[in-house]
Amino acid sequence: MKATVWQIGVSRQYTMPSQVSSLVKNNDTVEIDAGTYSEDVAHWTANNLLLQGVGGTAHMKSNGKSFGGKAIWVIGGNNTNVAFIEFSECKVPDGNGAGIRLEAANLTVHGCYFHDNEDGILAGDNPSSDILIEYCEFSRNGKGDGYSHNLYINHVHSLTFQYNYSHHTMVGHELKSRAYNNYILYNRLSNEVDGTASRNIDLPNGGTAIIMGNEIQQGTLTENSNMIGYGLEGLSNPSPHELYIVNNTIVNERSAGSFLSVKEGAQMIYARNNIFAGVGTVIVGMASIIDTSHNWTGSIADANFADSKLYDYHLLKSSPAVNSGEDIAKTVNGIFLVPTNEYRHPRNLKFRIKVGAIDIGAHENTEITGVDESKVLTRSFVYLNSTSDNYTIVIPDELKESPKIEVSDLNGNLVLSYLNTPDNKGNITIGSSQFLASGMYFIRIFTYKDQLLMKVIIDK
Repeated sequence: MKATVWQIGVSRQYTMPSQVSSLVKNNDTVEIDAGTYSEDVAHWTANNLLLQGVGGTAHMKSNGKSFGGKAIWVIGGNNTNVAFIEFSECKVPDGNGAGIRLEAANLTVHGCYFHDNEDGILAGDNPSSDILIEYCEFSRNGKGDGYSHNLYINHVHSLTFQYNYSHHTMVGHELKSRAYNNYILYNRLSNEVDGTASRNIDLPNGGTAIIMGNEIQQGTLTENSNMIGYGLEGLSNPSPHELYIVNNTIVNERSAGSFLSVKEGAQMIYARNNIFAGVGTVIVGMASIIDTSHNWTGSIADANFADSKLYDYHLLKSSPAVNSGEDIAKTVNGIFLVPTNEYRHPRNLKFRIKVGAIDIGAHENTEITGVDESKVLTRSFVYLNSTSDNYTIVIPDELKESPKIEVSDLNGNLVLSYLNTPDNKGNITIGSSQFLASGMYFIRIFTYKDQLLMKVIIDK
């Protein structure tokens, strides 16, 4: 049985997402035309759904409404993918109204914007759940009580948070996660000049955490001078309790504070190749093993950033961090502790190109010319051509010059690789027969300087 593609928009049969939320079945796709959908809230219970904005971002503008006193969208089905949706203005009597509230297992959120809610994303306890959040922006979420945050992930198996911009939380944290395993990679988490957020990252129950390649900035108006907290509400997650902080640029603009506060009893704090710029104690608390090396500490001015007043933490050639790092030959949970990407503002990435010894911090100074910074382009979507049983990918102009296509499975194994030329509409088509089995695949389309990454679910 073929999955159904439901189309939502002002000129469609269905004009609001809530009109199809009880009709969709497992493996269906819901395509929502770009535009604003005011006071429309929904409960999604089918499994393996793809819910995506098309032609731009679809704005779920709550105006204080919620489903069940919980969220704009309550996700009750497993393996849900949400892409190119904007969620705003959810308020509930309990004070934790969210853009998305996850009550099931496994969620991917891609290219979305959460702002002016009481919580951006709120995920409930589910030890079998894996959550991936990428290319998203979180801004001005929080009720102002310190218990609501830009995003709040409870006890799940893992959170992967990458290429996101989380900023200006209202008193709460830019990121709070009780996940057993946290992979926080290549993001900007910042208060900036007028933000009142507390911690940039709060991992209150420990577990395994990798914080790599991030820009982390604390402004003068923060409600809590500690930037990263680990295990401060008790090391109750499954062990090991190990925190790996590698190649981050961490900037404290307050006149006091600390960069990292850790609960005594943690097994390892591993901190290498980081910039700790500004005033403050680097580590408060103890761990059985504290392994630090090749970090740079000093004033913001002495770091020689490109423009710290505009939060541009790329390194000038004169920076003491250039060529001062160490190569790390260490893998944790399958993640190699060497940054391969850099955060590219806003909510994007570029490849990290090492010249000489690796630089300390989130960015590499490079004098390479003639090659543009490689970047990921999120202005795209995948849809099934029902007449030919092919998958059509709409791509932007940057990738129309002889792109190469690679398809990998969930384990990163290459399934197919070939060249393809977009047709006169800018589309690339992949036949479903080229996928050997049902499941989720990663598609990478790239030229020598740009790339597009996406996921597609094949149902054979």
